Amino acid sequence: MNYSETISWLFDQLPMYQRVGKAAYKADLANTVLLMDHLEDPHKSFKSVHVAGTNGKGSTSHMLASVLQHAGYKVGLYTSPHLKDFRERIRINGAMIPEDYVTDFVGKHKPFFEENSLSFFEMTVGLAFDYFRAEKIDIAIVEVGLGGRLDSTNIITPEISIITNIGLDHTNFLGTTLEEIAVEKAGIIKARVPVIIGEIQEETRFVFEQVAEQLLAPITFAEERKLPKYSTDLLGSYQQKNIKTAVAGIEVLREQGWSISPQSVENGLLNVMSSTGLMGRWQVLSKEPKVICDTAHNTEGLKEVLTQVAGAVYDRLFIVIGVVNDKDLNKLLPLFPRDAQYFFCKPDVPRGLDATELQKAAVKHSLEGEVYGSVKDAYRAALKKANKTDLIYIGGSTFTVAEVL
Repeated sequence: MNYSETISWLFDQLPMYQRVGKAAYKADLANTVLLMDHLEDPHKSFKSVHVAGTNGKGSTSHMLASVLQHAGYKVGLYTSPHLKDFRERIRINGAMIPEDYVTDFVGKHKPFFEENSLSFFEMTVGLAFDYFRAEKIDIAIVEVGLGGRLDSTNIITPEISIITNIGLDHTNFLGTTLEEIAVEKAGIIKARVPVIIGEIQEETRFVFEQVAEQLLAPITFAEERKLPKYSTDLLGSYQQKNIKTAVAGIEVLREQGWSISPQSVENGLLNVMSSTGLMGRWQVLSKEPKVICDTAHNTEGLKEVLTQVAGAVYDRLFIVIGVVNDKDLNKLLPLFPRDAQYFFCKPDVPRGLDATELQKAAVKHSLEGEVYGSVKDAYRAALKKANKTDLIYIGGSTFTVAEVL
């Protein structure tokens, strides 16, 4: 198979959560353990940092990777989902995994994958860890895909574990309360491995403290730690929380003997996008009219982003919105401003919610607008109607943003 055929096989033949939802979720790590044994345990050949959380784990992971790169380390970065290219998920010092490595890996191990019915995510984790071993990286920043305890990435024993925050997302898998979801995220805490908690939430703090105590894992709450103040090239105001979490993680790594100067921290945080290729976080696509996209897609994330939208200066507000079908619209839609004009669309994935259904739900919350046949059609229509002094916001789903990018 060539590269495009390989990617099509990965996406189409086996279930993947981002495309088909619950059918792709596996409730144990047996297949991951089996795969790591087949690959001769690549995850044991490099150091790592494990990052979980409802919101901010992607940005925090990229910040950590950028800082460590600027400190002179060879840094692997594993994240999900991607926006434009599958290879965004697996990078070393910002460079995406080569196409031929993906093709060769899948071609070599395809019989094993098929024989054991491995999921897309299990195969992708195996690919990442195999690549990191082959390239002899110094450290990998590994972002959890979903949850923590049963996530395929939870095969590693990291230098530190990081949990950014807890919110009510993926409740059909992880639980319906913050405490239940915290238990799943706390599953990445390992015996005697320091853990950093990004945000203090009274409903979840005791969960993390209890698990950390049981495992003798030193626990740090980033908000309680006196840390130097830094800026970042990531423009969302919510990134201030992620900076604190990342810097707390860097401080603990430094205590463990990693050589990371204050200048490396400063330069790394100021150059996250150029160092790591991160996209879709309060990303400005145009200035006249101002066009901003953001991948926030749950209640907590959208609250932060839409607060920043409300604080922006503009004459008229246009919102291009598309969501997936497992979101609680009665919780999400009330967050959106009523004085905006909406361009409803469906992300081009099987889980995408029909744009007409989205419009019907939005009208109940006094959100008015038209339905469009695709994300691109909706975006083009917004651009056509907007003047130089207007603001276009694109969001609701990672997949909506991906199609615009």
